[in-house]
Amino acid sequence: MTAVYYLNKNKKPSLHVTFNRSELGLLLSVYSEKVAKGEWRDYAIDLLGDCAVFSIFRHAHENPLFAVVKSTGHKNKYEEFTVFKGPKKLQKSRNLNEVLELFKDMLASGGIN
Repeated sequence: MTAVYYLNKNKKPSLHVTFNRSELGLLLSVYSEKVAKGEWRDYAIDLLGDCAVFSIFRHAHENPLFAVVKSTGHKNKYEEFTVFKGPKKLQKSRNLNEVLELFKDMLASGGIN
């Protein structure tokens, strides 16, 4: 008689944060508006396990102008979005639309210092 041994029985489920289809649609919508104005030219998506990063570049060989980070909040109970300009945190929210308002305001006013 054979016995079945489950090797992953005590293993915690892996935490893998990604952008879903609707979030990518929102991000790419704002991105395409800035591309049409000639201000942004490239983007990258990094899936780092505990967070997902949408980086925005003026040129592909430069450091990102902005990064939108999706991560898990307190004890993995909720997801939160943070916008960075370099090391500076510009905005943080549990709602992606609220965070992207920063870029929509930037489109209307002409920039962020």
